[in-house]
Amino acid sequence: MFRLNLKIALRNLWKNKGYTLINVGGLAIGLASCMILLLYVAYEWSFDKQTSGYERTYVIYNNQKNGDHTVSYPWTPGVMADELRTKIPGISRASKSTYPAEHLISYNHQNFKKKAVFTDTTFLKIFDYKVLQGNRDQMLKNPNSVVLTQRMAKILFGSENPINKTVKMGGKEDLIVEGVIEDVPVTSSIQFDYLGSWAMFLKENPWAKGAEKDWGNNYCLTVLQLQDNSFFEKVSAEIKGIYQRNQKENRNMASIHPISKWHLYDKFENGKSVGGKIDTLRIFLLLAFCILLIACINFMNLSTARSEKRAKEVGVRKAIGAARKTLIAQFMMESILLAFFGMVVAFMLMEVSLPYFNGILNTNLTINYKDWEFWLVLIGLTLFTGLVAGSYPAFYLSSFNPVRVLKGFNLPGNSSLSIRKVLVVFQFVFAVCLIICTVVIYQQLNFVKNKPVGYNRAGLVEIPVEGRLLSGGKMKLLREQLLKSGAVTNASIFSTSLSRGGNNTSGVSWPGKNPKVDVLVNFRFAHYDFAATLGTKMVMGREFLPQHADSGNVIINETAAKVMSLSNPVGKVITWGGDKLTVIGVVKDFVMETPYQTVTPMIMMVNSTGDGEGVLVMRLNPSQSISTSMQQITALVKEMNPDFPVDATFLSDSFEAKFQNEKVLGILANWFGGFSVFISCLGLLGLSLFMAEQRKKEISIRKVLGASMMNILTLLNKDFIKLVAIANLIAFPLAYIMINQWLSAFEFRVSISFIPFAIAIGLSLLIALLTVSAQSVKVAKSNPIDALKYE
Repeated sequence: MFRLNLKIALRNLWKNKGYTLINVGGLAIGLASCMILLLYVAYEWSFDKQTSGYERTYVIYNNQKNGDHTVSYPWTPGVMADELRTKIPGISRASKSTYPAEHLISYNHQNFKKKAVFTDTTFLKIFDYKVLQGNRDQMLKNPNSVVLTQRMAKILFGSENPINKTVKMGGKEDLIVEGVIEDVPVTSSIQFDYLGSWAMFLKENPWAKGAEKDWGNNYCLTVLQLQDNSFFEKVSAEIKGIYQRNQKENRNMASIHPISKWHLYDKFENGKSVGGKIDTLRIFLLLAFCILLIACINFMNLSTARSEKRAKEVGVRKAIGAARKTLIAQFMMESILLAFFGMVVAFMLMEVSLPYFNGILNTNLTINYKDWEFWLVLIGLTLFTGLVAGSYPAFYLSSFNPVRVLKGFNLPGNSSLSIRKVLVVFQFVFAVCLIICTVVIYQQLNFVKNKPVGYNRAGLVEIPVEGRLLSGGKMKLLREQLLKSGAVTNASIFSTSLSRGGNNTSGVSWPGKNPKVDVLVNFRFAHYDFAATLGTKMVMGREFLPQHADSGNVIINETAAKVMSLSNPVGKVITWGGDKLTVIGVVKDFVMETPYQTVTPMIMMVNSTGDGEGVLVMRLNPSQSISTSMQQITALVKEMNPDFPVDATFLSDSFEAKFQNEKVLGILANWFGGFSVFISCLGLLGLSLFMAEQRKKEISIRKVLGASMMNILTLLNKDFIKLVAIANLIAFPLAYIMINQWLSAFEFRVSISFIPFAIAIGLSLLIALLTVSAQSVKVAKSNPIDALKYE
């Protein structure tokens, strides 16, 4: 029976090539869209789940009061790991490390800036990456040791054995290679090229050695691993008050967050995880199955549109004894076969489109043909699509009365037509929602991008202060040479990049401050001429000047002046760490971290020598080309700091990168919204074919009685326009709720206007009209004799 059904199915599909092509195309687009989105969801879901004990591994979060709310961040004191390991039962391991940062590593005069993490010996026991060379238990015990990833070892040594070879870090420290581990998976939140010892970090950063026992200095990442997850509640309760137990005046509270959720659940409110990237993944997951569902609906509509052509076949087969279940099996076989062909085409579409989507998503999604789980999902998805798509046509077509259809086909009631209309409405509800959401996403993106940032980012370039530029006044000298060269018009030095937030503290007090309320204040050091370099302005007072002794002075931003309730802050004295500091100026607020949130309070202190870590910010000379200016800058920097590559960053590019998530969401909504509209139009085409087939005699009679082409087109199109209009009415409140929920996550957000809804209804009606008119014109032009010659 199976062989017979398969043969009949193949014959029917081959006989109706146009119908087969449209159905396979719709299912292929739906399946390809669904699979690409599922690949991305699976990729994101797999983050931080590569090591064997990931389900027992947690990141320590510091929850700090800031006015009336709590700020949570995974930065902790250096002493935290030892305290956890020795004082709290149930913890098997605890490790401290720096966050990945680029450091110079050299071998045989080859210099590379690669990501390094400085950590203790426990790190490689919690994150048990496969050791390719060396002894895991001995790694990082020696202060001057280094562990390379496989890729880093190949870059430095090629095919040589790297073990016990000496490399140079930062152009001065000799490190011995003690081990090589596998490359860090791309789905790890901690990305590095090599590991250095914690002792080396303390040697390179003397301030950290003094802060090792200080519970008020949060500068490292702490990760712990429980003996068993049954200890979770007990450890959570114990760790909560760890700050206050060790430093009475410290009101911070600690919490543990599963490392498996670190990537997706990274948003915190008042010390609790409230979501993050997982919200976007849920949208993509819903989008995947909705696109697949409308592809199935499209198949249903096209199948039932051909009902008259299949009616006599059903009648004859029933008359010679075929049971209804046999007919259902036959139609389901056709459906599954079409789903299979659709999946084959979907594979081709995926292989062609994956490089493009990888570029958008900044990922490396691939189809792993050797993974049995992939094939299981694939077969399951194909069968699911075939069964869902074929269910309604199979039951509808197999229900025909053989006597009625053999005498002359009549539509068995209006129920089937109503169901098809409901399905088309559903398709367009989804498509209209996507159109509205896409428009609002782009409106929000443009709104935030065009919001004033407080400085002129065009023509601003940063280079890091590193190597020989860190001391001896070299950076100050470089600044002077750059100004003399004419490559830049202004230059200043900042302790941290303008695209990132500076360090923060809650230890600042001012006249009238409530001692029971902690306020986080951002702080950074700056050299002279910072206002002119940034293209911002001083609202009050002055900036730092070389002719003044400003070591005991500070500049605050407008937000800090408001938080401190200082109407005339110039000349006021604030206290930080026991030091009295005089406010000499108020700078206009400018965006440093995220443009989606309000500017945080900030204080700035002078770095008169230009020494120390930070960045040199330069404003390029507009009177000469960018390439000429950059060549001059590169030559001067290389002359003074030959060991390090010149790593210049345009501030406009750094600012643009902050919108990556929203841009990705907008592009994907645009693409898959277009796919859903296209598939919906195929469904509408199917319904128009059905209606034209049912009404061809009526249309012929109307033409004989004198109906014009326009009368016929209006008659055929008005019902479809009604369906699309109803879909818009249903979609509008749904889209409003969804987009309002999405916008609520932003502090600065665009107001929802009528424009997205007007675009959606105009676009959907135009597309529907063009789709239906293609068939309507064909019917209206047909010869009425062909339909009436047997009457």
